[in-house]
Amino acid sequence: MGGVATDAKFHVLAVDDSLIDRTLIERLLKTSSYQVTAVDSGNKALEFLGLQDAEGRHSDLVNVSTNSHDQESSSLKDIPVVIMSSENIPSRINSCLEQGAEEFFLKPVKQADVNKLRPHLLRGKAKELFNHKKDVMGECLPLERTRTRHNGFEVVQ
Repeated sequence: MGGVATDAKFHVLAVDDSLIDRTLIERLLKTSSYQVTAVDSGNKALEFLGLQDAEGRHSDLVNVSTNSHDQESSSLKDIPVVIMSSENIPSRINSCLEQGAEEFFLKPVKQADVNKLRPHLLRGKAKELFNHKKDVMGECLPLERTRTRHNGFEVVQ
């Protein structure tokens, strides 16, 4: 039961224009102890993320300056994205994966698909914690150290 408790901290934003598909994915995610917010459009997803207001305008958070836009983008870049589609078109699937999607699920989504989310969410949480620690400790690191990337993490040597 310990595993279920740790999964409860993950919040999944599910976006689908089909009520049936949205209800199914929401139910599967909740069965796996995820916190779920389900919306029916990309615009509502952007509103939920605070990137757009109800009229479709970019939020003040994004409009303040280029610097704040960069900060907002960097805070969202580690969120794992999973694509769901009923179209089994290999070129589209490959394109989504090449552009950064973590997984591509064919509809109808099954419990086995939802189980594939856990490693991506754990990796995203690890990156978030690592990046926060790096930001806090960044000023304490000697300049002569070199930084390399290993398995998606920045390593200071």
